[in-house]
This record gives sequence, C-alpha cells and structure tokens, in this order.
Amino acid sequence: MSQRLPDRLLSFFSWACALLLTAGVCIIIGFLILKGGRSLNLDLVFADTRPLDAILLKRQVFGGLFPAMAGTFLLIILSVGIALPLGLCAGIYLAEYASSNARIVFGFMVDLLAGIPSIVVGLFGFSITIFLHHFYNSRIYPCLLISALSLAFLVLPYIIKTTQGAIERIPLLTRLTAPGLGATKLQNVLLVLLPLALSDIVSGVVLAIGRCAEDTAVIMLTGVVATAGVPKSLFASFEALPFFIYYTASEYTDPTELVKGYGAALILLLICSILFIFAHLIKTLIDRRAGIMG
Repeated sequence: MSQRLPDRLLSFFSWACALLLTAGVCIIIGFLILKGGRSLNLDLVFADTRPLDAILLKRQVFGGLFPAMAGTFLLIILSVGIALPLGLCAGIYLAEYASSNARIVFGFMVDLLAGIPSIVVGLFGFSITIFLHHFYNSRIYPCLLISALSLAFLVLPYIIKTTQGAIERIPLLTRLTAPGLGATKLQNVLLVLLPLALSDIVSGVVLAIGRCAEDTAVIMLTGVVATAGVPKSLFASFEALPFFIYYTASEYTDPTELVKGYGAALILLLICSILFIFAHLIKTLIDRRAGIMG
C-alpha cells in the first residue's frame, strides 16, 4: 500500500496539472468570446467594402481587419518559408555531419539564439534596415521583408532543434541499413532519415508558426504600421493583427474600439488554430504513410 501511494499522488498531481492547463485555456478563450464575440461579423473584417472586392484587391479596406489579416498571413508564410530550409539544413548538419566538438559549440549557439528576447531581434532588424538605407539604397525602409527575415531569425532555433532531435531519435539500426546496402550519406539523409523524421519536424514548424503569428516586438520595429493596407510588395509597410491588438489596447478612446481589439484577438486565434490544424493533418498523413510503408 505504501508503494502505491507515491504513484497515486503522482497520478493525481499530473491530472491536476492537465486540468489546470485546460481550465486556463478555456478561461482565456471564454473571456475573449465574451468580450469580443458580438463584434465578429463581416463589418469587422471588411468595414464598408464588398468582401469580394477586398479579396480580389480591387478596393482598399479602411477600418476593417482584412489588411491586418492579410499582412499576418503573408508574414507567417514568408518567415517560415525563409527559416524552414535553413533550419532543416542546420539540423541535419548537427545530427549527421558535425563532430562531437562542433555539435557542442553549435548546439550552444542555437540554445543561445533561442534565448534572445524578441525585442533584441527587432532592434537588430531595425539596425540592419538603417545600415542598408544609408550605405546601400536610400529607398530601403522598414518593410515586410525585413520583418519576415527578423522573425525567421527568431524561430530558426525551434526548427533546428526539432530537426536535429527528430533525426537523432531514429533507431540506430534504421540509420545504418541504407549505408550498409551501399547508399551514400546524402542518399541516406534524403531518402531514409528525412522521411522518417518529417512527422516530428512538422511539430517544430507548428511552433514557428505560432511564434511568427503572435510576436509584436519584432514587427513594431521592422515594418508594421497602423494603416498600411494590404502590402503591394515585399518592400512595403504592412499591417498585422498582433500590432492592431496592441495598438487598440493602448490607444482606444471608447469601448467599441476595445471590442474590436477583442474581436481581432479572436480572429488571430482562429487563424493560428486553422494553421495548426492544417499542420496536424499533414503530420497525421505523414504518420499514416509511414505506417503503410512500414
């Protein structure tokens, strides 16, 4: 009986932590729905612009969240698109090619990069913009591309660590089978290890998506503005939902504006949820294909 007591206490503590976490998430979502649910309509997104005209970029939306939604989506796609190939290559190098000393040094640098505050990354991006403006081209200003590069720099450690860990967790027998049959190192990585690790790598991509979608400090310093509209190029300013929420919460003049901020938070949460579900479906499909092949 005395031996079972610690197990029961541990089980109770685990259940209590899980319920506390679930309750916290439900309270936050419920609070947002209670405060901003009544503002969720087409007027909040498109204002007085016809939805089709806004989506086809025939008319600019003033007073609606569509430009901020478009800017957030473009920012996520660009940031993850930039960070993913770099993170994959760096993770493969650390897992398969680096010596033990190089793995320790570069692993420490990646951990250090993961711990850098986002405001520092934003200042770094802003400094790069100033440098390029003064010494390369005077027409370069804070823009969508600079923000995407800065966010890619911010989320790179997640993808590197996830890729490295996913490859290193593959059983040794599986890792040595293809080389034993005459495959080269590159063939083993591309045709065996990466497909087997792809499911876990998607988890790192999900973390990167969440970080890109919610970060405000970086984009405040590198290109986001309150009324830019849908960006027409990579070198244009843009709007984003995190900045809109921050700006509304700090500068609102009447309760209706604050309600729009809550509505924007719900839309941001919905966008992230859709992206997470899409990534989860890809992960499930990869797992099923791997199970069929296995």
